[in-house]
Amino acid sequence: MDFGQIAVSVGFLLILIGVWGILTQKNIIKIVIGFSVFDTGLHMIMVGIGYVKGGTAPILDGAIAPGTAPINIVAGIVDPVPQALVLTAIVIGLGVTALMLAYVVRLYEDRKSLDISSYEDLKW
Repeated sequence: MDFGQIAVSVGFLLILIGVWGILTQKNIIKIVIGFSVFDTGLHMIMVGIGYVKGGTAPILDGAIAPGTAPINIVAGIVDPVPQALVLTAIVIGLGVTALMLAYVVRLYEDRKSLDISSYEDLKW
């Protein structure tokens, strides 16, 4: 197995663990942690999909031999877009997690409980 297959496999495992944590836990902090694990799994999958075995950075310098056919050059270069998307997703995930934790703090200050079943205001 190469790095891409391992990253995708571990990513799917983290997504399953995160979804399990979100759906089965009663403590709101544990639900937020499950979301973070889910988010990390998505990042791992995006990195694994963007991986090119034996690829080089998209900087044309000494890594590309002079006189190489253009089609061969493109085949050996790693696409930087998935990496940029992962970096952006990490920052957005951090902001969303911080917002959820701030919301949890406010809920605890208001109700003095982190048990999700004690919040019945919006139940049908």
